[in-house]
Amino acid sequence: MTKRAHNARQVAEIVAVQALSFVAGEPERLGLFLAETGLGPETLRSAAADPQFLASVLDFVMRDDATVRAFAAASELDPTTIAAARQALDELPPERDVR
Repeated sequence: MTKRAHNARQVAEIVAVQALSFVAGEPERLGLFLAETGLGPETLRSAAADPQFLASVLDFVMRDDATVRAFAAASELDPTTIAAARQALDELPPERDVR
């Protein structure tokens, strides 16, 4: 059973991680993304914990209509959901760890 996201930030982060997976799934797209970010493939996993990095992943996907459509189809999301996720990463403070 999967755990449901409880707030807009969690949903936005899930969408962004899906976008990262989408980008990583196509070597040419991944190469372009890595070149633009200056990251190496070995640092993607740790970078994914940073909400600003996740926002940059969505920026990368959203800058090209064909890429947005391809990601939306692959993830079965409406493109407006992708845009809303990007906006939510800017608007909401990160969740605090309350362990």
